[in-house]
Order: sequence, then structure tokens, then C-alpha cells
Amino acid sequence: MTMRLDSGGDAGSLPGPRERARARIEADILTAAEAVFAEFGFTGASMSEIARRAGIPKPNLHYYCKTKEELYRRVLRDILDLWLGTADEIRADADPAAALSHYIAAKIDLARRRPQASRVFANEVIHGAPQIGDFLANELQDWVTAKGKVIKSWIKAGKMQPVDPRHFFFMIWAATQTYADFSVQIAAVLGRKELQPSDYRRAAEQTTEIVLRGCGLRG
Repeated sequence: MTMRLDSGGDAGSLPGPRERARARIEADILTAAEAVFAEFGFTGASMSEIARRAGIPKPNLHYYCKTKEELYRRVLRDILDLWLGTADEIRADADPAAALSHYIAAKIDLARRRPQASRVFANEVIHGAPQIGDFLANELQDWVTAKGKVIKSWIKAGKMQPVDPRHFFFMIWAATQTYADFSVQIAAVLGRKELQPSDYRRAAEQTTEIVLRGCGLRG
């Protein structure tokens, strides 16, 4: 996403009023774009609707971002950066139970707070990942490989039972993101109009319990 930033001001200086205003507009654009792409998909989404929801004229939107494709890729990249950042606790020197519990809780919390983000990503992948296939095959694969090495180090040290790290992550992603992508289905089965905070807490607790138990860990 091409954000047009002024070059004025000394390096390291605090942002001035114009910079803060621009940052707010950019945040509003990304929030609006995420909602529109979640509702209509890439093909059905329009820059006019994104501008309307962001509260800015359409020409202003094109000042910040030239094309819908460029904006869509920025939204997807921000979503992936957000998700991958939840695994920062998964380090070789960390306690496996604590690190995995933190990761699962963070993923469930994102399903609660940012369900539209998950739906944008799921829709992209369902359609063959035309916009982010390169990212999935390179950066995401590298991320899984790096975190997988941590899992393997825990296994080698006797800290947890053997698992295939790749499928281990696939399972956690499926178990957590379902509370965003299929929240309507889950709420219906639970007899609610929509999921409540207590439902997400219970989901995190039970998912964590099952994952840790399967790895021979205790929370």
C-alpha cells in the first residue's frame, strides 16, 4: 500500500499534528477495507464503499492507495503480521506449556476481536490465494520452519512429546480461527444469537487443555 508520507521533520522527532492526522486516516482506511473485503470479497468490494466507511472522499482514498489490489494486499499482509506476532513467546528458552498457552489464548482473542480479518484471509485462501500465494510459499513457510525448529528443540530436550510441527500449527490454526470464520454456526449450536466473551474464554481453555495434554504437558 503506497502511503504518501511527507519527508519533513528531523529523523527521530515526534510526529506532528499532520503526521498524527495522516496515521489516523490510514488506520481508518485499513479498518474500513478489512470490513468491506470481509463482507464482499475482493471482487465485490469497491473503493467507493471503502472510502464511504472510512469517512473520506474517494479521491482522498486514491491519494493514499492507488488501486484496490494494492489496498487488499496491504490488508492481508497486516492480518498475517498480526497473527504471526502472537507466536513471539514460542522460543527455545521458553517453557513449552506457557508459550503454547499464550499462543492459543492470543489466537482465540484475535478471533473474538478481529473476526473480519480471519474471514478476509479465509476467503483469499479458499479462492486459491491469488494475491498472497507468494507470501504463503515463502515467508509463511519460513516462519513455520523457524517455529518448527523450536518445537523440535523442545522435543529433543524431552520437554514435550513428539509431534510434526507443521501439522501441529495447522491444527492450532484450525481450532482457533473457527471461532471467527464459523462463529454463527457455533453460536447457533450453543443456543445464542452471538458468541459471548465467556464462550471465547472457554474455547481458549479447552483448546489449550487438549493441545497440552496431547503433547504431554501440563498448564
